[in-house]
Amino acid sequence: MKRPNIIVIMTDDHAAHSMSCYGSKINTTPHLDRIANEGMRFDNCFCTNAICAPSRAVILTGKHSHVNGVRTLDDHFDSSQNTFVTELKKAGYSTAMIGKWHLGQEEKNWPRGFDYWTIFPGQGDYFDPVMNEMGENKVFEGYATDIVTDQSINWLKERENNQPFCLLCYHKAPHRPWQPDDKHKDMYKDVDIPIPTTFDDNYENRSEAAKRAKMRIVEDMNSNDLKIETPANILEVGNAIPTNNEGDYARKTNRLRIPMPDDLEGYTFTTRDGEEVKFDSLEELKNWKYQRYIKDYLRCVASVDDNVGRLLDYLKEEDLDQETIVIYTSDQGFFLGDHGWFDKRFMYEESLRMPLLVKYPEKIKEGLSTEQMVLNLDFAPTLLDFAGVAIPEDMQGKSFRRVLEEKEEEEFREDMYYRYWMHLAHHGVAAHYGIRTKKYKLIYYYGEALGTAGSIDDSTEPEWEFFDLVKDPCEMYNRYEDEAYSDVIKELKQRLIQLKDEAGDKDKL
Repeated sequence: MKRPNIIVIMTDDHAAHSMSCYGSKINTTPHLDRIANEGMRFDNCFCTNAICAPSRAVILTGKHSHVNGVRTLDDHFDSSQNTFVTELKKAGYSTAMIGKWHLGQEEKNWPRGFDYWTIFPGQGDYFDPVMNEMGENKVFEGYATDIVTDQSINWLKERENNQPFCLLCYHKAPHRPWQPDDKHKDMYKDVDIPIPTTFDDNYENRSEAAKRAKMRIVEDMNSNDLKIETPANILEVGNAIPTNNEGDYARKTNRLRIPMPDDLEGYTFTTRDGEEVKFDSLEELKNWKYQRYIKDYLRCVASVDDNVGRLLDYLKEEDLDQETIVIYTSDQGFFLGDHGWFDKRFMYEESLRMPLLVKYPEKIKEGLSTEQMVLNLDFAPTLLDFAGVAIPEDMQGKSFRRVLEEKEEEEFREDMYYRYWMHLAHHGVAAHYGIRTKKYKLIYYYGEALGTAGSIDDSTEPEWEFFDLVKDPCEMYNRYEDEAYSDVIKELKQRLIQLKDEAGDKDKL
């Protein structure tokens, strides 16, 4: 049996609800839609820890964060451990890693098992980025999304043609600070993007954890996010947050002061293009900030979509498309104004849910979709299964090949275990863990006792949230104290303990 080629295209912070194949109301993604139309779209793909580096380590290893060693942004990857790539390499595959690695910058953290690799140091820059090519730093002129695609196609052209290949094409976009290229910088210029129905969420019916989070578009974006000159009379400077390996700009708690209704006079912004913006009402200010954010985000997505099209076209031109598995995904979801937020981390749907599109014409029919629940934990064993390579015993995920081939007659997963460790480290998000089933979600914010990675001296009390996802898909009402759900919650708690134990998470919480 001929072994398939494998291409995994991954973006950073790309929410499924900003893809037209997932029903986006705010943009179109025709080239991503090609993958969905030629294969299978997963409507319930979730991550086990919604933050960049940990999710990437889970995808590579098929192991939970606490097992692969990357629980937080402070934890760098031990590259000596097995990954699906090292297993493919041992089985005779040509392998390459191009783009965002984000798993540490020291030699012990560099990609292993790859014939060729070139990666951004940390988060990388959008324009003229420095990249580490096989241990040597070089400046690549141009726009990051184009460069990653160029380098990927170049490697495909130069590879050994007699071997199957595995290429990881990992984009930095659309990660903060959302800098679009010249081709897309005026996209949506005269369009108002619809505001999410939950944009004005006041968290009245939810946890203190939701209320205290500092990722609100209206209150917590800074001048760098909004591409404005720093207004000295408006900006409130907070405490600096360490960059870790996260980025190409200082991550600070700087917040643009929100005026009172009678305090709008003199409240103006000057954009970096020199335009002066004034506001007549708070609603106008809120809408301006949302539009400023979401348009740049979607412009970055548009560039990704164009470049995915370039890569798909190359495969077709070289008669490689029929024998190549193409996966499109992101490391987690993202809040696009949902609940008034940007960023991720929470176990709420917009953050938890990952886009996942898979095409492989030789084995997967066109135009399929599935509601089967799969996890980023399952990617590694699935790819090894398709390649005919033995799945290492220490991988905790399981292959969903039968789902892709429409041979799975039972529920692939009935529930999942999630844990976020970075207690109050960034955006004031409390550490938490939980369980999600098809109908319900139970989250436990366990407080600062076991929080890690930059905990601050700010006391938090443990608290629970419970959501009925059928009746309340937007997760606006915490029903934990509702007697009508007491039996369900009791069962979920018991199952959560089991899932935690099965995952090998030994922390006593």
